[in-house]
Amino acid sequence: MRRSLRAALLMRRRPAVAGAGRARPVRSDGYEFAELRGYVGGDDPRRVDWAATARVGALQTRVMYEEHGLYLAVALDGSPSMRVGRDRSCYARAFDAGAAWLGLAEGADRCARIVDERLIAPRERRGRSAARACLALEDHALGSFAGQLAATCALVPTDASLLLVSDFFEIEQLAGGLGSLARRCDCTALIVRDPWFAGLGLAGFVRLRDAEDARTRRLFVGARERARYLAASAAREAVARARLRGLGIRAAVLGEDANEALQRAFAEG
Repeated sequence: MRRSLRAALLMRRRPAVAGAGRARPVRSDGYEFAELRGYVGGDDPRRVDWAATARVGALQTRVMYEEHGLYLAVALDGSPSMRVGRDRSCYARAFDAGAAWLGLAEGADRCARIVDERLIAPRERRGRSAARACLALEDHALGSFAGQLAATCALVPTDASLLLVSDFFEIEQLAGGLGSLARRCDCTALIVRDPWFAGLGLAGFVRLRDAEDARTRRLFVGARERARYLAASAAREAVARARLRGLGIRAAVLGEDANEALQRAFAEG
């Protein structure tokens, strides 16, 4: 899985977006396969694909992408709604996804995280050492994710492979910042699944506290309310996923397995 995701990022597989351009790696003497084409004078004979040559009846050369380092960046939503959960908080699951993303780093790769709207990018470290330095920090701010996105757009370089992890509750309010990032970077987003997606374990009159504004409310929860809650959770995920993809950001839902979610984002995006 790790190798396939890294190869996809090196090849800059990015959804097509009108006006956003499409980043293209340079064909060179690297190790990532780009395409087959007819042999021309000056080609390295070691790149001749003899199986393809036999099929076509003419010499075929394997063209490779230039081997170059990645700039892996992560922005995690640290707002109050991400601090709730059952066994683990939504933020803890988001952090796992960020760790899996930065875990793709190797060699001369650069790593960065937006933490409390500041860019953490250890200049003296590369590859896995840089990833560990970034993961040693945790977001403490409980502000809006919009602030994180604005800082990310201002501080992360345009060639970054960027992972965004949030519940995306306010997807329409975030759309402007997300669109700006999609035009600058190769973006992947994971939508954190509601902790009670599998079933709201409440019944009768209950007192609930809003994670964002801390206000408490006394509500009745019955079978109809539980069904409506699950339908609303599923609809929120679908709307957020469609909106992100429309902005040119590959997207998938994050449950408990971060690696599976990343694979799904690339497979579906």
